[in-house]
Amino acid sequence: MQQIFADSMFDNLSVKLDRAFKTLKGTGKITEINVASTAKEIRRALIDADVNYKVAKEVTDKIRTEALGRDVLISVSPGQLLVKITQEELTKLMGGTKVDLNLSGDPGVILISGLQGSGKTTFTGKLGALLKKQGRQVLLVACDIYRPAAIDQLKVLGEQIGVEVYAEPENKNALEIANNAIAYAKKTGKKTVIVDTAGRLAVDEQMMNEIEELKNALNPSETLFVVDSMTGQDAVNTAKTFDERLDFNGVVLTKLDGDTRGGAAISIRHVVQKPIKFISTGEKMENLDVFHPDRMAQRILGMGDVISLVERAQQSFDEDEAKRINAKIRQNNFNFDDFLSQLEQVKKMGNLKDLMGMIPGMGKAMKGMDIDDDSFKPIEAIIKSMTPAERANPSLIDGSRRKRLAAGSGRTITEVNNLMKQFADMRKMMKQMNKMGGAKAAMGKMMPGMGRR
Repeated sequence: MQQIFADSMFDNLSVKLDRAFKTLKGTGKITEINVASTAKEIRRALIDADVNYKVAKEVTDKIRTEALGRDVLISVSPGQLLVKITQEELTKLMGGTKVDLNLSGDPGVILISGLQGSGKTTFTGKLGALLKKQGRQVLLVACDIYRPAAIDQLKVLGEQIGVEVYAEPENKNALEIANNAIAYAKKTGKKTVIVDTAGRLAVDEQMMNEIEELKNALNPSETLFVVDSMTGQDAVNTAKTFDERLDFNGVVLTKLDGDTRGGAAISIRHVVQKPIKFISTGEKMENLDVFHPDRMAQRILGMGDVISLVERAQQSFDEDEAKRINAKIRQNNFNFDDFLSQLEQVKKMGNLKDLMGMIPGMGKAMKGMDIDDDSFKPIEAIIKSMTPAERANPSLIDGSRRKRLAAGSGRTITEVNNLMKQFADMRKMMKQMNKMGGAKAAMGKMMPGMGRR
């Protein structure tokens, strides 16, 4: 099953920062010379990632000052100290702590703004899905009166996530539509209204006047500026212009999985002085994360982000299904129906490469790889070619049945054999874990030295 290779957002930056820290590897102590050399490499890496030059200089000056002002403990190498200080300064640069949405009001109104093609409508759907999961009654409002497909796109997304969409296709007055939507929300008990607006250029005075009028009239509890991360420093400059007109409350970075630089994510908070509230990757409605500056700094430095990974799993996995699967594993009855169910749960968690990057050390190991989201399709095709009896009892699948599965799924006999072997190995491991007293005990017996000093 072939994988396509490409760089993700912070791959290049992570590698270059790692190279910068290696200049201190094996060094016994911090000196002005080796810190200056490392700081210079860090600055170069940040600028290459399209971080604003002044911002890159300011943060590396702080790193240098901090490093020279700290004593290196015997148990901490100079390289480790520089990584820690860089993590701290990147975290501060991106805002320090997460900033929550303001959902006050009856209803609370969230106004979505941004350039054409920045991903506003998709983000509107994702935010609606997120707030619905939190138990809020949400109404999406189609106020993009210029792009013909915008209303239909929002309706499709609303249907997909089970959230109502308010639209007046014949009305060409965005403010009137928004006011009517808010009145409808009050009437129907919707507590949150998300207003999707048309994309506009900052130099288009008429369009900027329209969004400014919407902001002033609606008095939203939140005005969010949605920006395409792939536009680099242009994103920062555009954010400044929009903020001067709208005084928005927060930034949303979209397409964070699509470019090799990512400087906007690092410097936009510092330049605009407004928090990044969400980051969005991919097209799936689940692919939206609250922005945590400390976690992003860890990921940039290749440390992973286990907390976000666990949170994604908690949001995506069905508790009853997890109990059912655990019971089948204990009884050694795990079959292909269960395997298919688990694949579906994993897919709900989002972009596969993004998930792998949250595991400490995996970011560097996967340098240059693009873990295709379609990687599961060949496996699913083979399993779905099985009869109900074969899925329930994999031991039925002999040589002739394997040939039939290959033909039915459009895969090779080698791929079918590989899947059968991997599945058999997985069942053996599960059986062994049961004998050891579960996963935790199994890990302890397989790696008895772990955690001991």
